[in-house]
Amino acid sequence: MKFSFFRKKWFKIPYTILLYGFAAYGFLLTATYFAVKFSWTNESGSIDENNRYFAEMHDKYDQSFKVDSVSMIKHRFEVLNRIMLVNEFYPKNANQILEIYNKNKDEKLALRMLDAVDLQLRKNKAYMKAFAKWKHKNEKSSQKTTGLSVFEWMNIAEWQDFKQAVTKDKKYIDSVYHVTGVEPRLIVACLVGEQIRLFNSGRESYKRYIGPLKVLALENHLSYGVTGIKNGTALTIERYLAEKNSEFYPGEKYEALLDFDSTVNYATKANDTLDLRLQRLVQWENHYYSYLYTALFLREIKTQWEKAGYPIDDRPEILASLFNLGFQRSKPKPNPAVGGSVYKIKDTDYTFGSVAYEFFYSGELADVFPYKKKSFDEPRTVIKRQNGDTETE
Repeated sequence: MKFSFFRKKWFKIPYTILLYGFAAYGFLLTATYFAVKFSWTNESGSIDENNRYFAEMHDKYDQSFKVDSVSMIKHRFEVLNRIMLVNEFYPKNANQILEIYNKNKDEKLALRMLDAVDLQLRKNKAYMKAFAKWKHKNEKSSQKTTGLSVFEWMNIAEWQDFKQAVTKDKKYIDSVYHVTGVEPRLIVACLVGEQIRLFNSGRESYKRYIGPLKVLALENHLSYGVTGIKNGTALTIERYLAEKNSEFYPGEKYEALLDFDSTVNYATKANDTLDLRLQRLVQWENHYYSYLYTALFLREIKTQWEKAGYPIDDRPEILASLFNLGFQRSKPKPNPAVGGSVYKIKDTDYTFGSVAYEFFYSGELADVFPYKKKSFDEPRTVIKRQNGDTETE
């Protein structure tokens, strides 16, 4: 009777529940311990069905991306074309990718974003058909890539030598730009038209100067300097700088650019100005005056056409044609023709004006002679000029 209360119902039921509860809890703890110990609870996981695709895309861009400019242009072209393709189906995603690309300028990132879109659209028959068509066209185009310029005459070895030679004259051409406002690239376009013909018709000049020495060839028969200025043309350029009533008169700021030394008495030494003019143009190392006469010719021709109501500031092919043909052929009109001297380059006929045009818009040497907003800018004020050197402000 001593422990009779243990038999009481009010005690026995709760006691039994607690006893079995603690037993169950102990078993659970013991089972958990062994489950963890023997990795029975580890998630087996699964491999994504697109795992191989992810790996291929990662490896693809790690191996194919190059840092050279041609490759980067190719990747940029692919990014923009694929964005336009996605835009036809999902403009929202296309705009998101384009916004991020414009911000980061990261072609690899953009292509991976596009790959993520492609993965989701694999079952979209219309998209996949359009993508396959673009890819085939792109691959076919790549197979035709030659690495050459579309301008055939720029693929010859002589052109590479010329580029090195004209780069050496950058300081003179830029100096002329500062005092005349004539774009350096336009001056070089006229130079190209004059020098390139020597590759064929004057092979000796090429063999002696441009090829081995990487310097421009000087002309000294009727035409002078590296741009082939005739004495009569040079004299006319000088005259128009002073003739205020002339249709070619460019303005007071240019009047003194070609002045000769005033201490020389030219009335008694009739040939002195001719001798000095030729000395200016045929200097072996300093071609400043060749470019200055060229730029002033262009400035005077531009003035004539503007006064007549037919501006040709943005027509390098017309300005170059007239530079080759001379003042007497400059007749302002609504529809001027491109032309000039005709010469062969590797058995193909070219006109002076067409060669100048192709160079000007080719992008060649743009790092040395970049494009300006205008072909003719306002020149800087000339403070002093001695022996072809200038100081400006």
